Amino acid sequence: MPMDVSDYVLQRLRQWGVETVFSYPGDGINGLVAAFGRAENEPKFVQARHEEMSAFEATGYAKFSGRVGVCLATSGPGAIHLLNGLYDAKLDHVPVVAIVGQTARSAMGGSYQQEVDLQSLFKDVASEYLVEVNVSSQLPNALDRAFRTALTRRAPTAVIIPADLQEESYEPPQHEFKHVPSSPPGRLPTVVTPARAEIERAAEVLNSGEKVAMLIGQGARDAAAEVLEVADITGAGVAKALLGKDVLPDDLSFVTGPIGLLGSRPSYELMRDCDTLLIIGSNFPYTQFMPDFDQARGVQIDLDGTLIGMRYPTEVNLVGDAKSTLRELIPLLRRQEDRSWRETVENNVSDWWRTVEQQSMLEAKPVNPMRVVWELSQCVPDNAIVTSDSGSSTNWYARCLRFRGQMRGSLSGTLATMGSGVPYAIGAKFAHPDRPVVALVGDGAMQMNGLAELLTIARYRSEWSDPRLVVCVFHNNDLNQVTWELRAMGGAPKFEESQTIPDVSYADLARCMGLGAIAVDDPADIAGAWERALAADGPTVIDVRCDPEVPPIPPHASFEQMKDTAAAILRGDPGAWHLMWQGAKTKAQEMRP
Repeated sequence: MPMDVSDYVLQRLRQWGVETVFSYPGDGINGLVAAFGRAENEPKFVQARHEEMSAFEATGYAKFSGRVGVCLATSGPGAIHLLNGLYDAKLDHVPVVAIVGQTARSAMGGSYQQEVDLQSLFKDVASEYLVEVNVSSQLPNALDRAFRTALTRRAPTAVIIPADLQEESYEPPQHEFKHVPSSPPGRLPTVVTPARAEIERAAEVLNSGEKVAMLIGQGARDAAAEVLEVADITGAGVAKALLGKDVLPDDLSFVTGPIGLLGSRPSYELMRDCDTLLIIGSNFPYTQFMPDFDQARGVQIDLDGTLIGMRYPTEVNLVGDAKSTLRELIPLLRRQEDRSWRETVENNVSDWWRTVEQQSMLEAKPVNPMRVVWELSQCVPDNAIVTSDSGSSTNWYARCLRFRGQMRGSLSGTLATMGSGVPYAIGAKFAHPDRPVVALVGDGAMQMNGLAELLTIARYRSEWSDPRLVVCVFHNNDLNQVTWELRAMGGAPKFEESQTIPDVSYADLARCMGLGAIAVDDPADIAGAWERALAADGPTVIDVRCDPEVPPIPPHASFEQMKDTAAAILRGDPGAWHLMWQGAKTKAQEMRP
């Protein structure tokens, strides 16, 4: 039966198992939009409020589903808007396919309305695969390669389809010169195992260690059982890069939690004192938080050979997927009978969680933001998905949220872009409509784009079998992370013209959009607010007025470094004495028994 090019595109998406396309309409994709109507909205067209949000939602969907996320945008401005979300996918190694409209072929090169050189625009962000389709017989190969490349390279790809081509009749490739066919969509093999000799070398390094440390990232997610077995045999402590926070639960006594500026003290101590380092599925970039270069022998496992051995001078580099590589490695490992290193790690972890609780319960004006996440940890469901935006709230997500059970979580790890928390949560709900989702978002990110996406949540809430989606806003009227970076890294006091943002009630705005809303300005009400939101029969916004002067102190920070920050603050920072007192109180909790 004859079909238009647009009909064929949707048919091929269905064959790839695509259930959801995140988009915003425009005349550059009119043919595709009309095809959604003819296909009775299969796959489902999810209308965001902005194309950037479509790309973020596709990235969040891909992260939490394990499948390819798909976004669709019109030509010109719509295509441009996709870039930030696609760069987020690129830097975090997430498979996303962007389908983009273009000016009609007859008008190209004529400075026509909304004509942009899309090949130049996308050549970096979609560097793994970018194609413009100019005849319909290109389509099977173009679409299939976009999906296969996205899955294999864990990267965004882009397919550009001119507006006039979308409405032409589809003609498949022929068995003739200069035509390129394509095989049907199907699963791709992912098992890659290094050479036996290299695995034996890695085993020798690990067996020789007395104080083994492991650093795991998102690449270890499918190998959690094997990671646990290696940790048990070697007596290792396990630190987690931020994108790997949900790989292992935090209620394991030897899991030291996050590493780096947003990390924990036991992770800092683990790296400071180890003699052997095993890195699995992580591209954590901050070398200064790893052991000294002459301190530890190192082994790294990663599926991508181009990213291996570039963060630490590892002695053995194993290119392969984590699960199959660890399965080959485990039989060669000798059990570490001396458990004194493991006991030290466990004592450090236990002390740290007591410290975090004490820091979270400190008084603040009006609410301590650490307590907001600490109280969430006490009641969050074991199957919840938690997203975080970029900002000071990321510190509290990293340090205070204790993952357990089957919890998942993610954020914009490498690009660290503001504005991703709410669309990630929407993507998570379409990936897992039967699971509760929580987004931890600063008020700067909410004003940037989160408020608009509350309308998207309101629109699609009825389609989720578990309607709970909680957006928690850290309301402090300050672009807080940058304010602290100005103080600690720039030696400058807060500049209010750039840092202070308008005050608004996020609870009131949520109610106007038909969502549940809870306003909190008393720390005694935090636990009850979480319980109400997580028991609600629909999406809820929790608007918590937080103290902006609770410092995100790195685990390695000394009182001397805090003194230097205080000197910068006293050069004219508003509320200087309050924030110095709050910082001193917070740091002092590390000294308490």
